[in-house]
Amino acid sequence: MSPQVIHTDLAPAAIGPYSQAVSINLATADTMVFCSGQIGLDPATGNLREGFEAQVDQALANMQAVIAAAHGNLGGIVKLTLFLTDLANFATVNAKMEALLPKPYPARSTVGVASLPKGALFEIEAIVVL
Repeated sequence: MSPQVIHTDLAPAAIGPYSQAVSINLATADTMVFCSGQIGLDPATGNLREGFEAQVDQALANMQAVIAAAHGNLGGIVKLTLFLTDLANFATVNAKMEALLPKPYPARSTVGVASLPKGALFEIEAIVVL
């Protein structure tokens, strides 16, 4: 069981010692992909998008790009972790995720944090089964 690194230029490059995602082939012939956290960085410019909703939209697009690079789709997400610097924005994120994700929805944790890399307001990470 050797981990495979997943990388796409359609999401921002790692800004530290981590990969965008890592996949593991399971004994069942399924593959699990562990996606690193994505923030609202525009991969074309490397700049953080302005405003909470724009950052959420970009982070979700970045996550989708990484999952696609692993040959997966949003329906394969089994676990999400959300990080928000202001939990008052929780309803906004819920509405965006409800519109984006197919049912049944994946398991999810939401964590309020004091700060995120590059001053981001939102971060999302995923575990996906292919």
